[in-house]
Amino acid sequence: MKGKLDLKIKAKELRSQGHSIKEIKNILNVSLSSVSIWVRDIELTNKQLKELYLNKRTGNLKGSIIAAQNKIKAREEKTKIIKESAKKEVGMMSKRDRFIAGVAIYAGEGGKTDRDISFVNADPKFIKFMIDWFKEFCDVPAEKFRGSIYIHDNLDEKKALSYWSSLTGIPLNQFTKSYIAKNNPDRLRNKKHLMGIFRIKVCNADLHRRIIGWVDGMVDSSVYY
Repeated sequence: MKGKLDLKIKAKELRSQGHSIKEIKNILNVSLSSVSIWVRDIELTNKQLKELYLNKRTGNLKGSIIAAQNKIKAREEKTKIIKESAKKEVGMMSKRDRFIAGVAIYAGEGGKTDRDISFVNADPKFIKFMIDWFKEFCDVPAEKFRGSIYIHDNLDEKKALSYWSSLTGIPLNQFTKSYIAKNNPDRLRNKKHLMGIFRIKVCNADLHRRIIGWVDGMVDSSVYY
């Protein structure tokens, strides 16, 4: 009897190849509900959907496909509307707002060890925000920034380095050695970071202590009013 993880991996492979949920159920001898959950993040191409529709063994699938596509589209539209509405609630950010936002973001993702000014993230929006924040509120000159990436060995390191250098404005000669992790094809990842994970680093002990002071001040209840 195969383990659950093996079955899940095989189900994803079969779905990616264009098999129907019912076909996967029969091949793996598992329940339809399990297959549905395991493969719900796998999107079929238009060609695969057409082949499934034309395959008589899938039965009356056209209605199910259309219903599923409509459901996905409706969810995407709803998500878009909610996000746009939420962005308007934030409104224009003042300098003070940006300062506090950066302190809060650093509190969550920044280095806390004494003298370790660092920020690690895979989201380019956060990396760009924090680069600008370090420049604006910490007066960090461009030549003091250091960058590095964490990336799996099956991805393009050179492409990733070029991407992050262009985004941050940190020249490649200010990058330290990349951390190359061995890819595990059996490990399921909901999201692949094709450009790896980026780390901003600045060497300045006094500035780090100041930033940690800002973090402490932000969560100190005595300053609330």
